[in-house]
Amino acid sequence: MTEASRSDTRASVRNTQQIWSHRDRAINLYRASTVDRVNIVKQGVPASYLLVLTTCMAIPKEKLYRTIGLIRATVDRKARQQKVLNQDESERVVGIARLLGQAQSLVQESGGPENFDGAKWLAAWLDRPLPALDGRRPAEFMDTAEGRSLVSDLLAQQQSGAYA
Repeated sequence: MTEASRSDTRASVRNTQQIWSHRDRAINLYRASTVDRVNIVKQGVPASYLLVLTTCMAIPKEKLYRTIGLIRATVDRKARQQKVLNQDESERVVGIARLLGQAQSLVQESGGPENFDGAKWLAAWLDRPLPALDGRRPAEFMDTAEGRSLVSDLLAQQQSGAYA
């Protein structure tokens, strides 16, 4: 590899890190088309994005990893090496980020308070037992695609005022 191509690679990594370090990335993922999200999953999400999510949600990274079914050692190694997650890992991360974006969008569209912190609210809501889940917590469903879909539907019911 030539010095020019190494420099291009480093610049590309920095640019990718900047894009994924923005707090609004979650709402952008929620609003993105399905095709765009599929492409993002196939390209791989930077492992470092999990640190952005844990910071926004104010939860320990171990808790987030456990909730979405990721292996800590693997993710931490990839983050240190500035690598992207594999397709399965990326799908799980996009799933939780999309849910976070959905919560933020829900508040914006409902005319909620300006200082409302959707990320922290979502973290607390995921840990709350819900009657619609037979008293189980939404977090228990976040490690599968079907579970994330179920939780997303319940969150949408929050906006419509349906019982969740």
